[in-house]
Amino acid sequence: MSPDHTDQTSKVVGTVWGLLVLNTLGSAGAKTVIPLPRSLIQMVTMGALAAAFALALAVNLRLRIRASAFVFLLTLLLVPSVMSSADLESGFGALFRCARLALFVGTLWLLSRWWDGGLTFVRHHIRIYFVVLGSVAAGAVVSPGAAMPELYGGRLVGALWPLTPPQIGQYAAVIIGLTVLLVLGRRTDARSAALVIVPALVLLALTHTRTATIGLLIGLALAIGSLIMTSAAARRFFAWAVLCAAVAAVGFGSALQAWFLRGQSQEYFTSLTGRAKVWNALLAAPRTTSESLFGAGLGDKSFGGLPIDNSWLAVYHEQGMTGVALVAAIITVLGGVALLRPPSLPRACAIFLVSYCAIASYTEAGLGDASPYLLHLAVAASLLAAPPAAAPLSAPEAPRRRIPRWAMRSEVT
Repeated sequence: MSPDHTDQTSKVVGTVWGLLVLNTLGSAGAKTVIPLPRSLIQMVTMGALAAAFALALAVNLRLRIRASAFVFLLTLLLVPSVMSSADLESGFGALFRCARLALFVGTLWLLSRWWDGGLTFVRHHIRIYFVVLGSVAAGAVVSPGAAMPELYGGRLVGALWPLTPPQIGQYAAVIIGLTVLLVLGRRTDARSAALVIVPALVLLALTHTRTATIGLLIGLALAIGSLIMTSAAARRFFAWAVLCAAVAAVGFGSALQAWFLRGQSQEYFTSLTGRAKVWNALLAAPRTTSESLFGAGLGDKSFGGLPIDNSWLAVYHEQGMTGVALVAAIITVLGGVALLRPPSLPRACAIFLVSYCAIASYTEAGLGDASPYLLHLAVAASLLAAPPAAAPLSAPEAPRRRIPRWAMRSEVT
């Protein structure tokens, strides 16, 4: 394959990844500067998924895929999703969401051909979400009032595209963590990293998103800890991080506490900003045996009109205990493979992504349906894939000597 063709294929794969990200941005959120009808946003996001599948199929017409436990388990997750959605208890929207999930998983299967344990998809991930955060920053500049409305307590939202503070915080935290690891692994220079990390940190602070902040800190601690024995840069960064954290805790403890509480009362904070009430009501609701095993069908991750905001309970509600077991298997398999691999930068990035998703799953939904969290885990799966085996070098065939006909006749006689 020529270098030009390889570069073109890489660009198409990056475009496919960008379209998948666009599909998972969602259609609900804050009011934008220019009102966008939800039907238009849904048409754009679903069109992006269809285009992603078509492009992935165009560059992989021979349907070459790699064995992937992650995508295989996602494929199995379609079974309880379809079984619970087929009775239309959640309406025709459930079947539509099943089709979307099937198209999403099919695109991942097609992209698995390029999962080779390298950092290609990490770079795609950082670039695309940096563009998304750039649109958030642009919205804040164009209309500060719309970007930090009172409806969300003055937290940063998407003013050009409807993005909520938890979404923005998630995207910022993920690209910060991955970029820090690339710097420690000397796969990017400090200047380029600063251009990504500093703006993302500012946006993360303006969102006041506790889940993203905790996931970033714990995920980075685990990822850097996996490099400490083999990387002097990781040891230095870890030491400086501990020192800075101690200084910040002493000097800015009250300010950090105020930022963390977001003006909420202690009681409201301990109830996880009201989430516990929804969780208790969901668990107390009567269910049939079928609903317990396979759920009530794919929905909008809400119960009683309120968001569930917990991946495990959302999966239990929509895909039952079967779905919970499959999602748990996904996290366990990716985490187990990452721990068994020798220390390396790809392994550290995978540990960060898996741990971040596991932490965020407690207060955010998304592990059972097409979402940014599944894209984060897909990047982790690409990092943990074994590199393709090199074709064995065969010895050149010795040229055959031509025997004259008179010699052959003399041998016969």
